[in-house]
Amino acid sequence: MGGVRQTESASNPADDQGQPRTRMVTISIMGKRAQVPEDATIMRAIEHSGQQIIRGAGCREGFCGACGTLYRLPGDYRIHTGLACTTLVREGMSLSQIPSVPLEKAVYDLEQLSPDVDCIKRLYPATFRCVACGTCNKACPQGLQVMDYIQAAMRGDIAELMELSYDCVACGLCALRCPAEIIQHKVGILGKRLYGRYLRKESPELDARLQELKAGRFDGEYAELMSLGGEALSDRYYARDMEQ
Repeated sequence: MGGVRQTESASNPADDQGQPRTRMVTISIMGKRAQVPEDATIMRAIEHSGQQIIRGAGCREGFCGACGTLYRLPGDYRIHTGLACTTLVREGMSLSQIPSVPLEKAVYDLEQLSPDVDCIKRLYPATFRCVACGTCNKACPQGLQVMDYIQAAMRGDIAELMELSYDCVACGLCALRCPAEIIQHKVGILGKRLYGRYLRKESPELDARLQELKAGRFDGEYAELMSLGGEALSDRYYARDMEQ
């Protein structure tokens, strides 16, 4: 951006009250230079520069996959990928946020499908163009073995497809970088749906809980949550019991 100050020195001098100043770095956001705190995520840096994010932001904690970002670094020929809410800025970074990834999403009735390779062939035939280059693995901000679950899909191994794609956040960065133009994350979603509908183990506990839901056992708790304000909901969320 025009008129920005030069990056502060690494000595990190103190302010008038003797408190250490936040060290700033210079980055390029969609072609415009900006100085931002060096400990900021890309998303925070965009907002620090005065820009409002109206698309490409969701959970802000690395779960929803809405903030896919491409960036380059000085002296590095590669295009890097990451989520804007979890990737920290670096000096000289040049970035562009991708608010959505155009794709062809298969429309289907899950009850009319079968958990096999023929289903993959019919709904996502581009899957079989995979050349096992591994570009999708490098693009994945979750560190998933995307290529391996695509290979599982090509074998019709729905259980393996589900297992390897389970932590996918559907950001679409793998599809964006794929030279074969496969829509990997949608194949993973299909695999999880097929597994859940046809291959999962029976769970008496789940069936019992579903019956409790239908009987209205938790209606009072739902009503209480619906009555809470945003701050109270946030406090309740972060104070919840979580499995380790």
